[in-house]
Amino acid sequence: MRMGDKPDHRDLISNLPQSIIECILTCLPIGDAIRTSCLSRKWRYKWTTLTHLVFDEKCVAQSGDQVGVAKSLINFITRALFLHQGPIHKFQVCTSYLQSCPDIDQWILFLSRNGIKELVLELGEEGEWFRVPWCLFYCEKLTRLDLYRCELDPAPSFRGFSCLKSLNLHQVLVAPEAIESLISSCPLLETLSLAYGDSLALNIRAPNLKYLCLEGEFKDISLENTPLLVDLSVVLYMTDENAENSEQSSNCKFIKFLGGIPRLERLIGHIYFTKYLSIGKDPGVLPITYDHLKIIELYQVSFEDMKEILVVLRLITNSPNLKELQLSGSSLTSMESPDLDFWEKEGPSDCTFHKLKVVKMTDMSGLPHEMEFIKFLLRKSPVLEIMSIMPCVCVTMESRLIIVTELLSFTRASPKAGIVFIQD
Repeated sequence: MRMGDKPDHRDLISNLPQSIIECILTCLPIGDAIRTSCLSRKWRYKWTTLTHLVFDEKCVAQSGDQVGVAKSLINFITRALFLHQGPIHKFQVCTSYLQSCPDIDQWILFLSRNGIKELVLELGEEGEWFRVPWCLFYCEKLTRLDLYRCELDPAPSFRGFSCLKSLNLHQVLVAPEAIESLISSCPLLETLSLAYGDSLALNIRAPNLKYLCLEGEFKDISLENTPLLVDLSVVLYMTDENAENSEQSSNCKFIKFLGGIPRLERLIGHIYFTKYLSIGKDPGVLPITYDHLKIIELYQVSFEDMKEILVVLRLITNSPNLKELQLSGSSLTSMESPDLDFWEKEGPSDCTFHKLKVVKMTDMSGLPHEMEFIKFLLRKSPVLEIMSIMPCVCVTMESRLIIVTELLSFTRASPKAGIVFIQD
């Protein structure tokens, strides 16, 4: 602006297209978006057509009175819905202050009549858990459903969510048969995350599923129809009773769980994952090759259990394009004499990891089978770039020196392979 020119007082923001204003308001916390109604009469109802409504306890003034904050939050959300105009595509409530209350039923009923596509309810842990009303199952346009700490009982007339692509059930009380029915009745489901507390036998049929995350105490897991799965993350818990019953089973858990997912690209297994896969008869030569599997992460593998070591070997030797391998051990120093003939009998002599570049080993104790496994990888990986080893905290300095000395003596197929010993 030149000297003497009058300042331009035009309201450029208010004259923007409504779609751009909605985009701006959507980027604001919902409380700030609603407060724009005080700017002018033109702005009074701008926020009321937002299609994304995200609420948390920051929407209202905080105090030490949790009941009072909960009431304020309920009133805030109810009034926002009452004043809202048009469709609501996303509705999210994440708060520790709310548990079960009749107002939530009314919110979901309102949403079911306003084209809801994404619904996220993450409520508090204390008090009575919220019971999902049947009107939820009439939200035919749902593409995403995230439920935390609630009770779910599908209506008898429920025939599935025909548009649902993402389902996340975390600490949800629901009958086992209802879970399987819910999953199989969502034909477009691509992402499934399930954290389940009770012991469960789960059979998943989801022909379009690509991403699967499981956490809980599972008696049995079968991926019966998941041919497009590319990413699998599993956290398994196992009681002594379940472990004892499972070990008596002759069914091969490995094949039931991983035998039908040829497109897998990334596999992460925690705690009892390799233990679970080792249950039942050894499958020998696998009926499947994981041509797309590039990343494997296995945590708390027992290198004192020959069956678990076999599971790891079956996985990696049937993954010809594996690029990154990460393992952590769970073994303590054993007084038993290890059966090193195992590597002569079971260590594949004709395999080569042509794509493997990175190996990370953590919580290593220097057990004979751990060292033999590392030797095996170094000898079979011609393009390996880095092998990092982190010992368990219980390993003494003397034992660490012995491990390093032995590592440096191993033959390396790759001229670029570097061994990094990481001190904690």
